[in-house]
Amino acid sequence: MPSAAFDLKALIRPVPDFPKPGVIFRDITPLFQSPRGLRHVADAFIERYVETDFSHIGAMDARGFLIGSIIAHQLNKPLILFRKQGKLPADVLAEGYQTEYGEAFLEVHADSLCEGDSVLIFDDLIATGGTLLAATSLVRRMGAQVFEAAAIIDLPELGGTQRLNDAGVPTFCLTEFSLSEY
Repeated sequence: MPSAAFDLKALIRPVPDFPKPGVIFRDITPLFQSPRGLRHVADAFIERYVETDFSHIGAMDARGFLIGSIIAHQLNKPLILFRKQGKLPADVLAEGYQTEYGEAFLEVHADSLCEGDSVLIFDDLIATGGTLLAATSLVRRMGAQVFEAAAIIDLPELGGTQRLNDAGVPTFCLTEFSLSEY
């Protein structure tokens, strides 16, 4: 975790009523504009995972790509991209899931993983868990397993972390926000 003197939440901008009224969007772009902030986040994840045993890092489209690629580089692990439908050029596996706003599909290249591989999957935040659960299903369909789902932010009131845990996927987040927290 970032040091006690470091205020990660201060670098996450609340944007009220985005993408729809009543939602407070957690914008991580200020975090990525802060070299010190990004270093703290990357270091916290690297410290957690440097001596753990998994074979790949998976990153969720699109904000998960940002932190996932940094951690994959630093830990010298292959990076698997989980993309929105229609973005990958080769043979894909697809999984439908519910979002807060409707239905969506997540895709991954069908040859990304092999039986016995273990994947640490990254996203920017865990809300309802739909995207990470879809990724988990895709990983398992390839005969691999999810080591852990990691994110910068958890929104525990939306139940995603619990859904992931119920599906046998451990989770780790650097910080959390309540729905009423501005």
